[in-house]
Amino acid sequence: MDTPRPPLPPFTPETAAAKVRLAEDGWNSRDPARVALAYTPDSRWRNRAEFVTGRDAIIAFLTRKWQRELDYRLIKELWAVTDTRIAVRFAYEWHDDSGTWFRSYGNENWEFDAAGLMHSRFACINDAPIAEADRRFRWPLGRRPDDHPGLSALGL
Repeated sequence: MDTPRPPLPPFTPETAAAKVRLAEDGWNSRDPARVALAYTPDSRWRNRAEFVTGRDAIIAFLTRKWQRELDYRLIKELWAVTDTRIAVRFAYEWHDDSGTWFRSYGNENWEFDAAGLMHSRFACINDAPIAEADRRFRWPLGRRPDDHPGLSALGL
């Protein structure tokens, strides 16, 4: 059995917000193996039009993603919560290998098991090209600093 990943369901708005920040921190590490540990071994994803099942597939997916999406920086924000489900909105900035910058906007629906591992993730994402000068996520690669504004404060 996997080690529990607190906060655990049933979620409150406060524990859900903490879970969202932990997920953001994990994804900003850009470490596919680390990120995959937050999901059940048989986790099911829909990411855009791609369907992914299981940790090995999650690691392969994230490896491909971060080979394409360079200098990736992400902000997530809690949107809604029930006992075992969390809805999130997010934005991330990245550039491709030609140097074109994008801001990707999306929503995710998550469902967790009793150990706090995510067993379902459904994501809808849209990419918008941006000028480098229009970037808003300029912290050093890795975890977003605690004093960096979130999506609502940035007007996103």
